Amino acid sequence: MKRIIATALFAIGSFALFAQQKDEAFRAYLYNNEYEVYLHINFYDQNITVPGQELYGELPGYLGKKLNSFCWVITSCEVKSDKKAVMQMINDFGSEDLTATLERKNDSIYILKQGEGSTIKVPHNGKWRKLPKTLELKRKGK
Repeated sequence: MKRIIATALFAIGSFALFAQQKDEAFRAYLYNNEYEVYLHINFYDQNITVPGQELYGELPGYLGKKLNSFCWVITSCEVKSDKKAVMQMINDFGSEDLTATLERKNDSIYILKQGEGSTIKVPHNGKWRKLPKTLELKRKGK
């Protein structure tokens, strides 16, 4: 009898673990070393605040630049599946915006694709640097 109860509890715990992993796909810190940018997202709870720019409140996430306070804010998002999400982004000045998709290739590689609207530009050595229309990002930790 104890084995049956233990097995049942283990099975229930396993189902909860798998359910949590599915919801983790778009709750992540992603980065690209070549362009020194990162994407901090939580498309489920939408409770990310931009450091130093708390005025925006809680958001689905943002794209930031290492060693710089500049960012592109994710104003809204829609998770289409466990592998794809669509998001609306604006720069922190509010002067440029775009639609982008984020696709999960596997557990650690994501692809950011810029769609309609402006091109994402970030500061680099005192100039603006355009990011490629398709950018590979790696997940940091789990």
